[in-house]
Amino acid sequence: MKILKSISCLSLIWGLLVFMTGCPQSAVKTEPRGKIYFTYFDTVSNIYSYAGDSQEEFDENTAEAAKILEEYHNLFDIYYEHSGVVNLRTINLNAGGEPLKVDQKLIDFLLYAKELYTLTGGEMNVMMGAVLRPWHDCRSAASEDPANATIPSPEVLEEASKHTSIDLLEIDEENLTVRISDPAASIDVGALGKGYATEMAARRLESLGVTSYVLNIGGNIRIIGTKPDGSGWLTGIKDPADSDSAYIEYLNLANTSCVTSGIYERFFTVGGVQYHHIIDKDTLMPSEHFASVSVITKNSGLADALSTALFTMSYEDGLALVTSIGEVDVLWVTHEGEKLMTDGMKALITEQQ
Repeated sequence: MKILKSISCLSLIWGLLVFMTGCPQSAVKTEPRGKIYFTYFDTVSNIYSYAGDSQEEFDENTAEAAKILEEYHNLFDIYYEHSGVVNLRTINLNAGGEPLKVDQKLIDFLLYAKELYTLTGGEMNVMMGAVLRPWHDCRSAASEDPANATIPSPEVLEEASKHTSIDLLEIDEENLTVRISDPAASIDVGALGKGYATEMAARRLESLGVTSYVLNIGGNIRIIGTKPDGSGWLTGIKDPADSDSAYIEYLNLANTSCVTSGIYERFFTVGGVQYHHIIDKDTLMPSEHFASVSVITKNSGLADALSTALFTMSYEDGLALVTSIGEVDVLWVTHEGEKLMTDGMKALITEQQ
């Protein structure tokens, strides 16, 4: 999920998940502003303003958003510790040890993660770290030496799966402590962290009265308000079967978020078989239900979590879940290219402009 070509009416969003276009120049009274960051969540982040604000106002607003993104980047990091911060890396290293005092923001996030675990019937589980780690290691090794790429053995995965219970994550709200009770267990928030941080940054901007802004945090799109003329942005959903950046549908979106999970995002090949990064908790292998799942809902954290959870569920079960939640629209794309969608998603489809 990476790179932008500055601020024109066409804004490219890296990862080829979506792209967004503003309206024609003749309809825009001021040039949109944009800023790019390479610091957060190992991806590229872009913040755009179509509000007609001054450079000074834009700089102040983006600084506020960047502050939030940096804070959550440091808290959610599972690979590195950061000075003065007890983060997820610290908690993982301490697995099996005594409870650790953490920031209230981390408590709130992990409580939300537990809520999502219940909501999705365990499909969105931040305690899958023990299973995801060997897959990550194999993917990293494959990037270094593709000719000798391997996948984790069934024995390794089966043993790892014994250390993924959500109950292993102990949260003490009163004392602000977190503990993983099993020394072989670990937290991995790849299915939620970036979307949650994006939502927190957007809410900070909304609290400042900001509107007509678009946040693209590594492909997690969060739109604040509408364009100044009240319209939305053209948003393209990538065709997961097309490596040449084709789009399978175009949507008109405003005041919402859009997150896509797909087989093309992170993968490696072994023996001619492609293995992507979205792991089914039941098979411990890459999920085979869909080629991509796109979720539209206001909360970017929920959209991020659901895009992964729905990817590992049947269409029938996934549709029942989003129907029960409400105000969530989904586009499922099968490996055969069939498009399944909620009625609300159908209403968002538009022609390319």
